[in-house]
Amino acid sequence: MSRHTPSDPAASGTCHDCPLIQRRSFLRDGTLILAGILAALGASPALAENRRITLVRALARTGEEHTYPVPAADGVSIDHDAQIILVRFQQRVYAFNLSCPHQNTALKWQPEDTQFQCPKHHSRYRPDGTFISGRATRGMDRLGLRHEGGNIVVDVAKFYRQDQNLAEWNAAFVTL
Repeated sequence: MSRHTPSDPAASGTCHDCPLIQRRSFLRDGTLILAGILAALGASPALAENRRITLVRALARTGEEHTYPVPAADGVSIDHDAQIILVRFQQRVYAFNLSCPHQNTALKWQPEDTQFQCPKHHSRYRPDGTFISGRATRGMDRLGLRHEGGNIVVDVAKFYRQDQNLAEWNAAFVTL
């Protein structure tokens, strides 16, 4: 009875028991799985570009003021450390608190709908922070900001709620 062994792969032309083949399959499959996971998490440069989301950190912090470069194009920039969202939309820049005004859950940007959404109760907001629908009863909380040279300075001490400071909330943006 002839038996195929890894030491004699030429006997049949194939090597089903060969550890080298198994390692290659494992590495190929593992690489494909890892690439799929990274793409799903947004690690792919093409996917990140389609989302138009940029993670940023302040260039400088002085007291309650955080300085950021003016966003180069329409899109969303998030500073997780400072809990600030910067949005450039239709030649204007807005600064928002990262939390949903309903129950302080971190908002998510939905690029396919060009809007923010609260993952907890599904409140939705336009890029300018205006409330669209859901459990929330007002727009996203805006922060005070000003244009200074090539930068945007966000003052987190100037916090505007649409239902309490409507005039200030409406004025809290920079026109480019």
